[in-house]
Amino acid sequence: APCPFRAARRGPAQRRARTAPSEQAMPNNNSVAAAKPPQPAAEPLLPADEAAQDASPRSQPPQHRSPGPRSSKDSPVFFEKNKVRRMRHSAIRDDGYCSSTSTPLSSEYVDHLSGTEGQTAVILADGVTSTVPVASKPHETKVPGERPTWKNKADFLLSIIGFAVDLANVWRFPYLCYRNGGGVFLIPYMLMLIFGALPLFYMELVLGQYNRQGPISVWKLCPLFKGVGYCSVLVSWYVSFYYNVIIGWALYFMFSSFRAELPWSRCGNPWNTASCYSGTLAQNDSEAPAADNRTSPALEFFNRAVLELHTSPGMHDLGSPKWQLLLCVFLVFIILYLALFKGVSSSGKVVWVTATAPYFILTLLLLRGVLLPGAGQGVQYYLQPNVGKLLDTQVWVDAAVQVFYSVGVGFGVHLTYASYNPFNNNCYRDCLMTTAVNSFTSFYSGFVIFVYLGYMAAKQGVPIQQVATEGHGLVFQVYPEAIATLPGGPLWAVLFFVMLLTLGLDSAMGGLESVITGLMDEFKTFFSRWRYRREVFTAIVICASFCVSIVNVTRGGGYMITWLDTYSAGISLLCAALFESIGIAWIYGLDRFCGNIHEMLGFRPGIFWRLCWKFITPTFLVAVIISGVVNQAPVEYHNYRYPPWAISMGWGLALSSVSMVPLVAIIMLCRAKGNCKQRIAYTITPAAERQEEKEKGVVERFKLSHWTYV
Repeated sequence: APCPFRAARRGPAQRRARTAPSEQAMPNNNSVAAAKPPQPAAEPLLPADEAAQDASPRSQPPQHRSPGPRSSKDSPVFFEKNKVRRMRHSAIRDDGYCSSTSTPLSSEYVDHLSGTEGQTAVILADGVTSTVPVASKPHETKVPGERPTWKNKADFLLSIIGFAVDLANVWRFPYLCYRNGGGVFLIPYMLMLIFGALPLFYMELVLGQYNRQGPISVWKLCPLFKGVGYCSVLVSWYVSFYYNVIIGWALYFMFSSFRAELPWSRCGNPWNTASCYSGTLAQNDSEAPAADNRTSPALEFFNRAVLELHTSPGMHDLGSPKWQLLLCVFLVFIILYLALFKGVSSSGKVVWVTATAPYFILTLLLLRGVLLPGAGQGVQYYLQPNVGKLLDTQVWVDAAVQVFYSVGVGFGVHLTYASYNPFNNNCYRDCLMTTAVNSFTSFYSGFVIFVYLGYMAAKQGVPIQQVATEGHGLVFQVYPEAIATLPGGPLWAVLFFVMLLTLGLDSAMGGLESVITGLMDEFKTFFSRWRYRREVFTAIVICASFCVSIVNVTRGGGYMITWLDTYSAGISLLCAALFESIGIAWIYGLDRFCGNIHEMLGFRPGIFWRLCWKFITPTFLVAVIISGVVNQAPVEYHNYRYPPWAISMGWGLALSSVSMVPLVAIIMLCRAKGNCKQRIAYTITPAAERQEEKEKGVVERFKLSHWTYV
């Protein structure tokens, strides 16, 4: 085999002259330094000048030897741990290969090197010993006793992109862009992305990759802020209660599309009312209801056939679960379990479909849509600039909220996924690539949406403002109605809802992975007693989420989903991101954090990143949180205004996750020893730096130098 210590092979002329070492036994005198390597019988292995240069006595201490050719006097002897009682004398031939013979090895030396796992010892004739690491297999992803890693880089990138690119990229960003000045909206959007969400995204990737821990146990670097991890895990779990139900809606629509005529294409169905009017099919119908009372067949199919909202008066009377939706949601959770029960080894395979399929389907829908009448008008409304909108503060608030939620900071998912990366992975490049793909997808999907909105406006003869909407209504009412008018409508409907299904699945996988990994890493000792801990605990989390989700498939489930969407991951998610930035940049220390990045990547972050982490990003988050609380609009859904008790419960739900930050901080302070100053010092010092003082609870951490570091 090619010698690992050979820097380069010899030329063709030298390759023909091969020499073999003579076999000579090592004297078994329990002295490694006295061992003399065998002398080759043929010509020297190195030129005379190189051999003379290498023959000088070594006065340097033992150190790692760089690979390269050596003289016969310095022929190395390789030791491999698996060959306990034998040592191989190796000589490097001119053709770049090694020739070796086996000789006995002393017992003392075997015991001396018994702990050098993963290394190969090289013993030179003058007694100098050095070791070099044994190269691991290129596809080896799991070492016994260590954290598993992604099988390849593409699995990680697709997972992180799949989580960031979710349903909001399709149903929220295009509408916000249209409502807030068209193409001008990209200016506040990009500014909020660069100075707000992007630095936090980079921070989460670094935290996970450097510490190789979940979102809770990663805060061993600053135990006082461990509640931030619990807050992120709770938010991710709350979102799974309703987000997976929305995926179930997409699955229900997909199954309903497998028929010759789409059920929402016309009126006259059992669920339709007298107000049903298909403006795209019966524009001149003299018996059509008054314009103020008209409802589209797609709207009635969604509200009356799928959700059956008309049978529930509100949150106080939700009614019984609808078994069709319950079955669809159950199938969604089964898919999620099959994707998550083996960790990154199983989810890394699923994202190859869920993260790539939406782009193919979006492209097909766009190519079909640009051929429709009115498509150009829709694109014009989408991009038509209105510079005056930049003076509206609400535009900047909308841009900030959309950016933070779209990138997905605060959920702990980026941190969790990065914890399965190799230590020296270039997470800086991954951060830039993922945010670029996410922003491009949001902008690209806007074209796909608005070519069909322009088509609908031209078909019905109404302004585009009357058909443009956001949220559930866009993807489950307006868009299906437009598809129903196309030739081959069922095929396009199946493709569209498959796209929604895949967009939702990889985002749901990320949220549940954050919950599972976060709890299993934090309570590792407890879970180590379980035989199939990953499979069993994943099943427990999936079952618990499904049981809570049942309330969202009742007749009044639509009210519950809007309520959960408003309070579960609103202000609480932004608070988690704010405390995360404060805990790292101010308490843990920006100098330490930059040192961690240098240790992994070989370079320190520039002044832009340090200013964002320390000042700019926290300022943006505080401004968005205050604006969200002050300008909180009354929560409504389909003309149903939520009662005060429901709003109070909503704020209680939001505080249940945010309160974890001060609650866990108080617990950590109470568990520490010493006076007040010593307790605080103990809980803000990284665990790795206070091992000797763990029992005393006294740590000298009150140095203000890292607080002023930028």
